[in-house]
Amino acid sequence: MDNKVALVTGAAGGIGEAVVRTLAARGAVVAMVDRNVDRLKDLAGQVRACGGRAEAFPADVTDSAAVEAVVEQVERCLGPLAYLVNGAGVLRLGQARTLTDEDWATTFAVNTAGVFFVSRAVVNRMVERRRGAIVTVASNAAGTARVDMAAYSASKAAATMFTKCLGLEVSRFGIRCNVVAPGSTDTPMLTALWDDDTEQASVDGMPSVFRVGIPLGRIAQPQHIADAAVFLLSDQAAHITMHGLTVDGGATLGH
Repeated sequence: MDNKVALVTGAAGGIGEAVVRTLAARGAVVAMVDRNVDRLKDLAGQVRACGGRAEAFPADVTDSAAVEAVVEQVERCLGPLAYLVNGAGVLRLGQARTLTDEDWATTFAVNTAGVFFVSRAVVNRMVERRRGAIVTVASNAAGTARVDMAAYSASKAAATMFTKCLGLEVSRFGIRCNVVAPGSTDTPMLTALWDDDTEQASVDGMPSVFRVGIPLGRIAQPQHIADAAVFLLSDQAAHITMHGLTVDGGATLGH
């Protein structure tokens, strides 16, 4: 991946940060996109201190015009994009019948429309060059019903199928599009919503909400997800496209 340019959305988050660090360690030049300007600047400095290269490009993935502008800026400043990781996401918990309009709209704006806007802007440039790889970070909840996660699950299911359909359409241009589906992962987005017993309950299972637990006996670390995403971007996955790779310690029993 030496000197190839990668764009990572949600770069200031737990999984996004791990993806940035892993790509930079593999020699990629990483364009970090997120709304958290301060965190992007801090992370860029940390990556450079380790000998890598990462540049901050603050943007809101829910704004189509802003996305087009930032992708243009990245290519102008860093060079043609070889890789994209759609890592931006939000989690709004709540029963389906009590979710607010704002909960639903915000969830889909980031998790689904954001994936569409960024992927469209990037892939239209990749098509001209007839190469590139895209990974969308979705969720194992996209294929397994979860209590209190209707909006999140639905948005991730939509993003998953969008990515696979995109992969089918652009396969003739040599562009691969894949999905990583994490389960419970030790990120601030998730753990901020937990109480003292939630992690162990996730590992052990919660019959009251129809969760079977995690067979490997632990929640994921962001690095586990980053490793899967970077593998799917890499030449080691050169013949893999439209695939969903679940990284959940067995929580969905292989589905």
